[in-house]
Amino acid sequence: MRYAYAITTALLMGGAASSLVFQFPASAQTAQNEPGAISAAAPRIGAPMSFADMVAKLQPAVVNVSTKQKVQVQAQDNPLLQLFGGQDPNGGGAPITREGQSLGSGFIISPDGYVVTNAHVITAAASGAKVESITITLADRKEYVARVIGSDTTSDLALLKIDATNLPFVKFGDSTRARVGDWVIAIGNPFGLGGTVTAGIVSALHRVTGQGGAYDRFIQTDAAINKGNSGGPMFDMNGNVIGINSQIFSPSEGSVGIGFAIPAEAAKPIIDTMMKGGKIQRGYLGVGRQAVDEDIAASLGIPKDKGELIGRVEPGQAADKAGVKQGDVIIAVNGQEVNSQQTLSYLVANLAPGSTARLSVLRDGKPLTLNAVIGTRPTDEELAKLVPGGAPDDGNGAPGAPELRASSDLLGVQVTALTPTIANQLGVTPGSVSGVVITNINASSDAAAKGLQRGDIVSSVNRVSVNTPAQMDAQVRAAKAAGRTTVLLYITRVQQGSRYYAIKLN
Repeated sequence: MRYAYAITTALLMGGAASSLVFQFPASAQTAQNEPGAISAAAPRIGAPMSFADMVAKLQPAVVNVSTKQKVQVQAQDNPLLQLFGGQDPNGGGAPITREGQSLGSGFIISPDGYVVTNAHVITAAASGAKVESITITLADRKEYVARVIGSDTTSDLALLKIDATNLPFVKFGDSTRARVGDWVIAIGNPFGLGGTVTAGIVSALHRVTGQGGAYDRFIQTDAAINKGNSGGPMFDMNGNVIGINSQIFSPSEGSVGIGFAIPAEAAKPIIDTMMKGGKIQRGYLGVGRQAVDEDIAASLGIPKDKGELIGRVEPGQAADKAGVKQGDVIIAVNGQEVNSQQTLSYLVANLAPGSTARLSVLRDGKPLTLNAVIGTRPTDEELAKLVPGGAPDDGNGAPGAPELRASSDLLGVQVTALTPTIANQLGVTPGSVSGVVITNINASSDAAAKGLQRGDIVSSVNRVSVNTPAQMDAQVRAAKAAGRTTVLLYITRVQQGSRYYAIKLN
């Protein structure tokens, strides 16, 4: 969903975290959006006749951010040389290095050259690519080489510095005062066309896009945002930066009137920390989580969109030490409800490491309270190592396994016991996972629709461990007898980790 603009190669970079008020000596020049300087140019409340005077004050502080990159690509053998017995001068398919360039936007926040942009604007766009240099181009076409002061992929923010003085600059405003329906202006460099201004309104506040984390809260706008707008400012009608344009939602990769900006209230603390040379720290619980959708809620007998289901607890982390268990549903943190608009990840990541959080938990339908001492969130690279990843299932499943029926009429699957031989065939260390293995799936069943595959390991049904087809059959039929229409399966897929699936009974 994130985009920026590529120039000489096919690189595509996405175009978008904390509030900071900079103090300068009384003799320093004033910001382009200083209240006294902008009040005469700002349009009156209501539909403005023109934004021209306001834009004239603000546009000089908006810049173009471009990178030069070295990209390794795999050379293809020349079929003509092969046909005539010649030798390919490129090394017969060996990797070759090409030069690429990408564009984004940014804005100056101090007269001595600090520039805010998105982290992905200055990040290599492809595996094997390396950013060689970053160039800042001002509205008057002057160019400066920039150095990176700080870059944080989690918040998608970066702070750059150029060696210049007496530059036009703008200040952050208070995004908490923004209201749905307020006029906003976006300034940036879409498609490398240079300074471009678009206007619209605040379409929504606190918009959750589903990425999770501490910063999945955006200002949504219908002001046109396209590739290359990433990192550019969103201004309110007082000329203050209330957002950093970062993402678009678009099936066509063009503007469809749904753009997202990082709120200034989230951006200022990050930028402040970067300027001081500090380390950005976020809270961490150490769990794998799933939203409680309608089917999962039905299998647990709780309201939908209430809390999040814990599918994995990392040993030795905050949740484990607090007594959180796989299958628990965390419904609140410090009294703040967990739901689709306020995720567990968002609430925990915004807590200070070392602080104590009160977790409201449902376990087997019974409420309890656990106190967790919040840990420090690992880096994105470290987190990626915690959850296995791999290629999708190739459809081979568990070869040679005798197929034993287990509630195939109710669940639409056939399973067999997880023997050491089958574990080896699946690439599972014997004893590391328990359960039964799916050997066949009815294509018209809900299990098939939910994406279950041959070779998946079912460890529990409705949070009751199963180790034989008979045990699984008994739990499924017990759920049916109790009037349940859905059962909750805990599935492990080799190289992809474990999670819960709510499967409807036939």
